[in-house]
Amino acid sequence: MKTNETTKVYDFKTYNENIREALKTKSSLTLEGVCGQRYIGSAMKKGKKLVLKGIPGNDLGCYMDGGEIEVIGNAQDAIGNTMNDGKITVHGNCGDTAGYAMRGGQILIKGNGGTRIGIHMKEYMDKVPEIVLGGKSGDFLGEYMAGGTVLVLGIGTNELCGRFAGTGMHGGRILLRGEFDKELISDKLAIEPASEDDMVIIRRLVGDYCKAFGCEEDLLKSKFTKVYALDKRPYGNMYVGC
Repeated sequence: MKTNETTKVYDFKTYNENIREALKTKSSLTLEGVCGQRYIGSAMKKGKKLVLKGIPGNDLGCYMDGGEIEVIGNAQDAIGNTMNDGKITVHGNCGDTAGYAMRGGQILIKGNGGTRIGIHMKEYMDKVPEIVLGGKSGDFLGEYMAGGTVLVLGIGTNELCGRFAGTGMHGGRILLRGEFDKELISDKLAIEPASEDDMVIIRRLVGDYCKAFGCEEDLLKSKFTKVYALDKRPYGNMYVGC
């Protein structure tokens, strides 16, 4: 299915209706000319896959429940919004708030991410969401993060992330390839070298990244840093009765 034909361009509602109808009888679809349509792959179940050539719009894979999406291009904001399970792979950059309130599954971004990557991520028992950025992130990485893992590899850049990383963070872990400037985070967070337990996670995630995109250098030769919350209720004293 193409979104940009000679006589017709599909709006997001029609586009998604066509996708859902096609997936009733097919396990996978390749879509060409994707151009800003929102909510593609919303709530898609396990066993279904979309390959998107172009630039999908906001909320790609929102509420996804086990499906798989591969983007040959960039992606806009809020990919994996409240995603429960599955996998999103982007062969380019992504916009802001990737993984918003994500509670399971994996997002792999070959390049850079915007602001607030991993905001409100959470985990419960065996549900541990994961985001890997090959490049860098913008400001507020892991804002209000309650669980899960964000790994930033910083490939091809001298930066790892912008200001205010981990603001309001009260769970989960941010893993960074290289050293990290303590001045970029609050005093409610801890920074330390990645432990051997952390390295088990890092080795697996780097393997997933390299399998998806290929790797031109041995990323595991680098030192890794872990950022995590010192307090599970960082703003508890700001509320009456706390």
